[in-house]
Amino acid sequence: MLSLFSTTLLASAIATSGVAPHEVKAALSCSKVSHYGVGDGYHGRTTASGEKFNAYGLSTAHRSLPFGTTLELTNPANGKKVTVRVNDRGPFVAGRTLDLSYGAFSQIAPPSQGVATVCYARI
Repeated sequence: MLSLFSTTLLASAIATSGVAPHEVKAALSCSKVSHYGVGDGYHGRTTASGEKFNAYGLSTAHRSLPFGTTLELTNPANGKKVTVRVNDRGPFVAGRTLDLSYGAFSQIAPPSQGVATVCYARI
């Protein structure tokens, strides 16, 4: 049975993605996400946390979550999940709260899509 909070997040996911989502439990937030690292010159550069960025790894940029925070992301459109770690700052585009590495995005949506809606929670 869904809580009021989960029901609200699911309704939000339907509204933003246009498709009936898979159930997402205990989500911190749902938002649009993008990816970076392949073809844009960021692969191998130093992230805001001081580590080298691996475009094919499972990491994410967030504006304020502490570095090292682990998040589970779920694409409500297809139910695919990925676990990522915050190691950079961003995104710097209005309406997005996470900027995923190419590798992480590839696990939940086709990279050619560019942007996807996900729900995420700390784990």
